[in-house]
Amino acid sequence: MRALSATLDRSDADPTQGTELPPLWHWLYFLPHHAQSEIGVDGHAKRGGFLPPVPLPRRMWAGGRLHWHAPLKVGDAVKRTSTILSVTHKTGRTGDLLFVVVKHDIHNASGLCVSEEHDIVYRPAAQKGELSPAPIPAPQKSKWQRDVMPDAVLLFRYSALTFNGHRIHYDRSYVTEEEGYPGLVVHGPLIATLLVDLVRRNTDRKMQSFEFKALRPTFECADSRILRVSGEPQQDGNKIALSAQDHEGWLTMQATAVLV
Repeated sequence: MRALSATLDRSDADPTQGTELPPLWHWLYFLPHHAQSEIGVDGHAKRGGFLPPVPLPRRMWAGGRLHWHAPLKVGDAVKRTSTILSVTHKTGRTGDLLFVVVKHDIHNASGLCVSEEHDIVYRPAAQKGELSPAPIPAPQKSKWQRDVMPDAVLLFRYSALTFNGHRIHYDRSYVTEEEGYPGLVVHGPLIATLLVDLVRRNTDRKMQSFEFKALRPTFECADSRILRVSGEPQQDGNKIALSAQDHEGWLTMQATAVLV
């Protein structure tokens, strides 16, 4: 918790026994610890094991839905049960796509605390001249806004905290030469965490649910590119429309938070 607080540039008090875990910070836990010999060329674990052995080389966490039933606290003994809900094959503009939905339920001694679903997409390797989906302009003005510099150090620290060896987040030569991206890719979960952090910076109300969808990659590219996170409280005051945009003003992630 202290390390993520520092990474997000927060000035939180040191956590103690019983401190509540902020929303999404449970992503620091239940991390896979694959042996080095089990890691593939992309830095991820080789296909197979819990997730299906998909032959498509590129995978991304495309979105998710979370609901908090009770708080997780420092010192809790917790258990996570994971289930593959579905595996769906589709054909897109760039070829075969495979969509996998994984459900996680997290319990402590008192019962269910968090239920969530992850949407994972497997894609073919990038092709020369491949066209990206048409970008969507991000909202120009929102009540809450914060600019973040997603530099290589931030991406490295978040990768280290989440034990994420995926090379697209820290190996510029790999991500540009092998996967065809223009620069380091900002983690989808990091952007989602920054959206939730924006809510925490503007209200003390607790979060009941959070849903997010990644629409477009965000790149670091070593040229001082800015990532902007925005939030617009809705009329009922309980729902926050959230979005992230890249340095060109294109929408990269949409999310909705519901407050208690």
